[in-house]
Amino acid sequence: MAKLSEEVKKVISEVRPALVATASKDGKPNVSPKGSFQVVDDEHIAFAEIASPRTIANLRENPQVAAIVFDPATRKGCRVWGRAEILDSGDLFDKISEQLKGLLFIIPSREKLKS
Repeated sequence: MAKLSEEVKKVISEVRPALVATASKDGKPNVSPKGSFQVVDDEHIAFAEIASPRTIANLRENPQVAAIVFDPATRKGCRVWGRAEILDSGDLFDKISEQLKGLLFIIPSREKLKS
């Protein structure tokens, strides 16, 4: 699992929303903006499931996920991808749910900077 660089963590903390892409088991794609997208630690990102029925349905069928965070003003951004895990209980869920208030997806990171 790759570690998120400080530069990627900074972009994620400053730019909203992230665009999260998922696909069904049959490959039908979905892209959804996520204003709750945030760094959990050096290897994980989380976002809340807020009125995104296609995103959660896709992740239940196919946990592969990608996200792009891009600031058009500075033309800087990053892409992360990995395998999502749906959380609805546990220590990590409790810790983050205070901020996000919802069903969480944890994405182990792989990163690619865009500049």
